[in-house]
Amino acid sequence: MGIRSMNEVGTQPEDVAQKLRDGMAKGVLSFPLTSLRDDGSLDLDAYRTYLTAQLANAPGMVFPACGTGEFFSLDEEEYRAVVRVTVEVADGRLPVVAGIGYGWSQALRFARIAQEEGADALLVLPHYLVGAPQDGLVEQLRRIAAGTRLPLIAYQRDQVTFSADTLRRIAGIPTVVGLKDGHSDLDRLQRLTLAAPDGFLFFNGAATAEMQARAYATVGVPAYSSAVHAFAPEIAKAFFTALRAGDDEATNKLLRDFYVPLVELRDRVPGYAVSLVKAAARLRGLPVGPVRAPLTDPSPADLADLEKVLDAGLNLVGAVRRVN
Repeated sequence: MGIRSMNEVGTQPEDVAQKLRDGMAKGVLSFPLTSLRDDGSLDLDAYRTYLTAQLANAPGMVFPACGTGEFFSLDEEEYRAVVRVTVEVADGRLPVVAGIGYGWSQALRFARIAQEEGADALLVLPHYLVGAPQDGLVEQLRRIAAGTRLPLIAYQRDQVTFSADTLRRIAGIPTVVGLKDGHSDLDRLQRLTLAAPDGFLFFNGAATAEMQARAYATVGVPAYSSAVHAFAPEIAKAFFTALRAGDDEATNKLLRDFYVPLVELRDRVPGYAVSLVKAAARLRGLPVGPVRAPLTDPSPADLADLEKVLDAGLNLVGAVRRVN
């Protein structure tokens, strides 16, 4: 049997959107790391091994080559390889949503690569460097949508913020099926959810999204991305299970003893939102390698603190640090 994509089952945007909706209900949104060698080159064999272990922990969707996967440092050939391996490992079991970004022409090149390699949908990362008016944000998505049949999830963070009127406009583009939010402005987000048509998808994309998962759920956005799943899927899965079960005691304990210390450590240095995740994965023996410049690996002191935080979290869920 050949490699399967979920798009083989349904290629219409509404069909894929339903697959995404089903995935949101099943588990966290997984954003895997991209495995690199010590010289910074892509290590596909290591990535395959790493991703196979990650997907064994039943995330609801997988998002290769996004922020955690260092999309910003991948060339087109590397991007193609990462998406291809992800589709092969997923093998139709869960949706594969590949990251695309930069200006619309570059984003469209990445989109076409992802489509060729069998991705199910695309996450449109914020454009590079400049600010843009609302009309420009709409035009960017229209141009990308015109060049690929894959459903698009818009992403607002940093310099990209959609108004309620703009949300209505982008939701009118047939292949735009959802929005990931990284601003954590719940008043604005509530306005967007109220402006959206029925069935439009929303995702909590805050940094260390578990910290705000309950708050997002109150405005109708229960699905969230999990960087923790990239290095400690046991913790991510335990939190997801406790949260969905309404187990406040277990949820609060994980937040207090693991997530809060992790966030405090993350906030020490710019770029640690990715660097710490990779370092934690290496502490567990996962074959992910270093980060690429301009990111830097954690200092020895911060790495020692990360070990303590990681061990505390793993102890809470009865897991061990080394996985191989």
